[in-house]
Amino acid sequence: QVQLVEFGGGLVQAGGSLNLSCEASGLTFSSYTMGWFRQALGKEREFVGAIKVSGVTTYGDDSEKGRLTLSRDNAKNTAYLQMISLKPEDTAVYYCAAQRSRLSYNDYKIRRGEYEYWGRGTQVTVSS
Repeated sequence: QVQLVEFGGGLVQAGGSLNLSCEASGLTFSSYTMGWFRQALGKEREFVGAIKVSGVTTYGDDSEKGRLTLSRDNAKNTAYLQMISLKPEDTAVYYCAAQRSRLSYNDYKIRRGEYEYWGRGTQVTVSS
């Protein structure tokens, strides 16, 4: 049974940082692109970024690259999302998801393509 479990969410003041992790089990981690999405209350789900098996990253908003860092440890079956300089508008439930690498063949597929497995999410709340 495949499981993706997110850790690291919580309440933080604006300007603070959080490190999210996503632990995967039941799948061949090195065959999957790992994506991060978020959904704020009353809003649509938003692509945050993704990291391929090779370590190549795609960010939802290039202007946010300086605040976000994607990484993965294939030996630990874990993906990471580091966020700094957090803003109240970053408040959302953050989800990790796994997409088969063979489907991650272009930017559109990575951003909007099908992700086969999803975690249950972790709440990130940024207070002003």
